[in-house]
Amino acid sequence: MRSKALRWLYWLSLALASTLVIYKIYLNFFEVDFAAEHAVQVENLEAVLEGRQAFSFAVVGNISNSVGIFERKIIPRLNQSGYDFVVSAGNAVSSGGEDKYRAVYRTLARLDMPYVLTFGPQEESRLGGFRFYDHFGPLHFSFAAGNSRFVFIDSTGTTDFGWQQRWLEEELAAADETNVFLFSAHPLYPVERSGLFDPPTEYLFEEAERKPFRDMIEGSGVRAVFSATLPQYDQQHHGGTAYIVTGGAGGLVINNERSHYHFVSIHVEGDQFFIREQRLQFGQHPLWLTLESFWFFIHSLFYVGYLNFILLVSLLIALALWLHSRIFTDTDYYPDFDVDPDEFKDATLRVAMFTNNYLPFVGGVPISIQRLHRGLVQLGHSVLIIAPRYPGADTENSKVLRVRALLPLGRHREFRLANVFSVSMYWQIYRFRPDIIHVHHPFWLGSAGLFIGRRLGIPVVYTYHTRLEHYAHYVPLPGPLFRNLVSHAVVRRFANRCDGVIVPTESAEEYLRTIGVRRRVLVQPTGIDIDRLRSVQKDAVEELRNKYAPNGERILVSISRLSKEKNIDFLLDAIRKLKNDSNHAFRLLVIGDGPERNRIESRIRQQGLQDAVILLGTIAPDEMPLYCRAGEVFLFASRSETQGMVIIEAMAAGMPVVAVRSSGIDDIVEDGVNGFKTPLDIARWCARIEQILEDPRLYKRLSATAVTTAETYSIARFSDSVRRFYATIIATRQFTGRHADERPANKNTRYRAKE
Repeated sequence: MRSKALRWLYWLSLALASTLVIYKIYLNFFEVDFAAEHAVQVENLEAVLEGRQAFSFAVVGNISNSVGIFERKIIPRLNQSGYDFVVSAGNAVSSGGEDKYRAVYRTLARLDMPYVLTFGPQEESRLGGFRFYDHFGPLHFSFAAGNSRFVFIDSTGTTDFGWQQRWLEEELAAADETNVFLFSAHPLYPVERSGLFDPPTEYLFEEAERKPFRDMIEGSGVRAVFSATLPQYDQQHHGGTAYIVTGGAGGLVINNERSHYHFVSIHVEGDQFFIREQRLQFGQHPLWLTLESFWFFIHSLFYVGYLNFILLVSLLIALALWLHSRIFTDTDYYPDFDVDPDEFKDATLRVAMFTNNYLPFVGGVPISIQRLHRGLVQLGHSVLIIAPRYPGADTENSKVLRVRALLPLGRHREFRLANVFSVSMYWQIYRFRPDIIHVHHPFWLGSAGLFIGRRLGIPVVYTYHTRLEHYAHYVPLPGPLFRNLVSHAVVRRFANRCDGVIVPTESAEEYLRTIGVRRRVLVQPTGIDIDRLRSVQKDAVEELRNKYAPNGERILVSISRLSKEKNIDFLLDAIRKLKNDSNHAFRLLVIGDGPERNRIESRIRQQGLQDAVILLGTIAPDEMPLYCRAGEVFLFASRSETQGMVIIEAMAAGMPVVAVRSSGIDDIVEDGVNGFKTPLDIARWCARIEQILEDPRLYKRLSATAVTTAETYSIARFSDSVRRFYATIIATRQFTGRHADERPANKNTRYRAKE
């Protein structure tokens, strides 16, 4: 129970952190942009005060992105009080982050009057100066409206003070308006701060520049200077100028006599003006006040906004829980020796297999499933295959549940996207009541199988058939993103959610371990029907040879889907070189079809290979042994295989193999023993083919060894090995009573077929 709660807390923290990150991305890149907002606001303000000698405005300070106080309580009061405009004396944002600027823009849009902002220390923080400039305008500026001039200076020092002094001197000297009001976020005179909770220490204007600015302001007859930075109200008079500090428009206040929520009301009548503090008669609930005081303490420690603080805490919680699971959770990496699969060894099992493609679609995965199905049935087990429905497929076969396709995919509409939302499918599987579920793809129907297995509380086994990274051209994502990240992440996550994984070769197992798969692994190649390959009639073989090689040409065979990932272009380039260099006349029979057929046919014509390469298209599985027996050498150029099942069939027919070195090849082809494997090098590949054609003794030796190799890959051995793996998985589930991902991974355990 405790472990489950910690896991929920971990994922909740990650979800919260992800949500905040997405929110910040949204604010920065997708929120409606705004620029030079002051130009619009000042123009509206000038229009409102045009020709007027009497008007009123409000000054607010330390809004600090406050929603609870400024947006919900102060703005409605400002809108109802009939002010002509509003001025922020500084710190309208809690920090200079892009999200804070966009948030305050949305807040100020609720005002029914123009507004102008003073550039303050919080606007400047986190490189906020350029954001203020982009979104609102210059950091220091002035304008005339009605009978008054309004001057805004940059008290943060972001703009050089020497330049500002010269600019301000010229502005004040040229000002002929009746009243001049100046706004500086930092006060120019010290303020009594007793009673404040941890006030900022550098709240004043720069000390070295303070006196020159004050002398200029008071000598030029500025009527009032408004500042913020402190969460309180203060009013002083020096040299005929009123100095007002106002910082209670929403920031953190103490809610006492000195520090409370307020704003300042200024009423102008000709050359007279009246300043009044508008104390707000509302406070916060004691609970919120306590939390706000605590937050003020946190803010002083981390100097971050509350969203950033929540993000930081969420990440720290997730990190702490991750470290706890790694350090304090005991992990047993050895298998449970008390688990006894023998009690299920002879049990009759009901197996539900989920696949995204199946016969009559011809491919390695459907053929592998069909053979496993046949082998398991011969062992007495019940098997239900859940697959897409194809035009012309046998829908009456009770051993195959055909799921209606949502839509066809692929250039030739050869892939069928099954309806995983079919209620009928789930009901029929429930009626079948499987003991174990076997999925053959890490997505779509494979995901549906995993979902059903978890709902029914039964184990799920996954066969890793396909190197997804080589199928990036079928996926609507950037190729490098899918090849290098998404494909591996999909396989890793799916495999780790299953109870066991079957791979056809050791190189495939090594790949899964490298990307982080921790489940039990069975290394078991797909079986082949050796008896059927041996039962081919010699007369039929001779007839086929005479058909495609009437003049005694040597017959080469390649079986491959005609698609980009199968490396057909390399095969054609090699055949062109072999045709030009070899002393032997030959014909290459290419068995298979696919979306690249038209392009490949065009290349064959362009390169003048019509008499050397024959595309046979799809051959029925029952006829495949005849073509394998007719060939002399098997050529294979694909580098996307987890297991070259067609290579084993070719060997069973006595054909030596020449293949490009890759996963699924290294485990089967022994160089110089049953064939040759080369790098992706046309010259070396062709040289090996020529070597076999030239040397009858070598050909005979390779052919005999190829047959011996293939004999170890029978369907009976394949099915029996998978059955024993099922028994182990079921026994482990019943012994532990948990899903596979709730117990430690047995990384050092490998289950292999009995020799």
